Amino acid sequence: MNGGPNLDEARSFLQQGTGRDVKIAILDSGIEISHPRLRELRLTDDVEFVEAGLTISTVNGQGTDVFGHGTAIADIVRQVAPEAQMGSFRVLGARLRSRSLMIREGVRQAIQRGYHILNCSFGCSREDHVLMYKDWIDEAYMRGRHIVAASNNHDFTKREWPGHFPTVITVNSTDCERYDAFFSRSNHLVEFAARGQNIEVAWMGGVFKKVAGSSFAAAHLTGLLARLISCSPGLSTLEAKAILLKLATPLDSNTGIFPTSNIITNSIS
Repeated sequence: MNGGPNLDEARSFLQQGTGRDVKIAILDSGIEISHPRLRELRLTDDVEFVEAGLTISTVNGQGTDVFGHGTAIADIVRQVAPEAQMGSFRVLGARLRSRSLMIREGVRQAIQRGYHILNCSFGCSREDHVLMYKDWIDEAYMRGRHIVAASNNHDFTKREWPGHFPTVITVNSTDCERYDAFFSRSNHLVEFAARGQNIEVAWMGGVFKKVAGSSFAAAHLTGLLARLISCSPGLSTLEAKAILLKLATPLDSNTGIFPTSNIITNSIS
């Protein structure tokens, strides 16, 4: 582990860590900072990406969310890792759709601005786009940045990016009451499952909503990863992933994983 924590230490970090000094980029539909649950949240960045002809420009996100999904993700991450810093990178639109070029620009800026974890609750299944995703996934790996992605809700074996790259921590949802529980599945690129069924989250317009889906499971694991690396800074992406796999509760089969269509993994074109 190159001087990293042993498993007992890592287990303690997951229990006691708060996410302090960890920067998390929420690449999503924006974050509504006026929501009662997020009133004390101070975003380190709040940017929106807008297409202007052949270029992508960056504008102020103005503390808003165009769908509600990003607010829910931020709410979960903050509950799990309350001292982590968060930045909002709005790459998903009002219908939770985007383009791979927009995603790439959002990731590029998040990496440049020093974010340690990129939370990506979306997936692209277009095979002609795979190298575009590989470019920034490889860059994140080489620069020691961690990517947490959601899997397809309907079929976690369906190839999607960024989730189906082995350096990515990819998560499916399970029905679990404990926010700090997480599970592992062997012999699949979607190796993790976490709480993501029938949970109440903050939503756009100051309301709360009961949701289900792998997006919200990914947010839980993002928070747990922030706990881990806040106590052991400098962990490489593969070291952190290996530790999480060893500490996860094994799943011998798909039992306990309940894909849902309530809020689907977001579509990229």
